[in-house]
Amino acid sequence: MNAADFYARFREEAGKAVVGQDEAVRLCAVAVAIGGHVLLEGVPGTAKTLLAKTIARLLELSYARIQFTPDLMPADIVGTSVYDLRERDFKVRRGAIFTNVLLADEINRAPAKVQSALLEAMEEGGVTLEGEQLALPDPFLVLATQNPIEYEGTYPLPEAQQDRFLFKVVLDYPAPDQEMEVLARWNAGVELRDPRAAGVEPVLDAEELSACRKEIGAVLVDEGVRRYIVDLANASRAAGELALGASTRGEVMLLRAAKGAAAFDGRDFVTPDDVKGLLAPTLRHRLIVRPEAEVAGQTADSVLAGIVAQVTPPR
Repeated sequence: MNAADFYARFREEAGKAVVGQDEAVRLCAVAVAIGGHVLLEGVPGTAKTLLAKTIARLLELSYARIQFTPDLMPADIVGTSVYDLRERDFKVRRGAIFTNVLLADEINRAPAKVQSALLEAMEEGGVTLEGEQLALPDPFLVLATQNPIEYEGTYPLPEAQQDRFLFKVVLDYPAPDQEMEVLARWNAGVELRDPRAAGVEPVLDAEELSACRKEIGAVLVDEGVRRYIVDLANASRAAGELALGASTRGEVMLLRAAKGAAAFDGRDFVTPDDVKGLLAPTLRHRLIVRPEAEVAGQTADSVLAGIVAQVTPPR
């Protein structure tokens, strides 16, 4: 199965459970295809958890959910060693992070020491437990959620943590006709909370996913497009509205994401439009808007829109 066919089937099957979040589905498909992590931001009830469960079903992968709370400890995520009375020895008990698809629900509810437990896993694909480096299952995908309107008792993600996410996906309310479709399905007895019950079928196995990733890796990015990515990142660092611009990791993530988008369109080369289309979800969480700019109504997305208008793409 090529990348374009994978995306077509991914979108079709995901639509059986997740209604009105087409852009989120597209971005999650790119993340799965290139091996990136996703930060999902939206008010309660916008299908964040359902989207994570649907992705696990689409890939027929193991799935685990961790509800982040202020009293959560790092050992609750990565695991710990316990004493076995029968064997008279300590044995490692692996935590919930040893899965393919991990839903970190309301990640900003837990303090920084817990959030940092994910850093090594997200970057290295493994964790250090009792002094031993343990590999995580492949593929390994973190889908973290956070509520954008409730900040009491929360701990904002540090910049180093946010920089590990490929995308920050903002989920809004579906359009009224899409909400009518949701109600119609529930009224007909379709259990949308369970992707399997909603009729979602797996679209590919681990071997086919590996082949899809190889195809994306072979997509060509000419020097002009690479220069365009660098120019966009440098423009963000020079923007007066921003206290922090895009990182070099952000440039790499944007390059990889653009290759995935090109392959989904059936092309073996990246265009400037691929880059522009993924600029906001790839960089919005890596930027810090100055307080005075926020007061004036600026957001990371609006600043990025201005940068796109200023930087000339290659012809």
